[in-house]
Amino acid sequence: MTPRRRQILDTAADLFAARGFHGVSVGDIGAAVGISGPALYKHFSGKEDILGQCLLHASERLLEGARALTAAPETPSADALGALIAFHTDFALSQPSLIVIQEREWGSLGEQARAQVRERQLAYIDVWTRALRPHRPDLTPAQARAAVQAAFGLLNSTPHSARLSRATMRALLTRMAHAALTS
Repeated sequence: MTPRRRQILDTAADLFAARGFHGVSVGDIGAAVGISGPALYKHFSGKEDILGQCLLHASERLLEGARALTAAPETPSADALGALIAFHTDFALSQPSLIVIQEREWGSLGEQARAQVRERQLAYIDVWTRALRPHRPDLTPAQARAAVQAAFGLLNSTPHSARLSRATMRALLTRMAHAALTS
């Protein structure tokens, strides 16, 4: 991804999170990155494409990161769940705009973008579910998936939570997610 394209996506995510998808124009995004609104069409087909690419790129980063963590020889399978929790917690704390727009703007995505994002999200849940199963053999596969998705709800609540220092919030979320999944 080019630096300009990355800048546009990051800026658009911040604007969408602050003002909502419908409260932001192509001109607003262009102005925020220092180009005209029409110049954005060199990079994206429109505002809906920008939103879709924001969420698709976020889902791809999460999936690729999770797969890399769980496949790494330095991450024993017993430690995979802890590594995933730390990884997702860091993502949620460092990318609050993406967390907000994922939750709030899902309905603004086009059908194709929604399908692409959902495909990656389901694969991400599968990675987590495989990491959870050794810790919770008592859960059925469906229960393990539900537990993972509930943990995402906890971790993704960070943009709405009280403002603690990042280190304090990270430690709190990590402990809570680990306890929720393994108890």
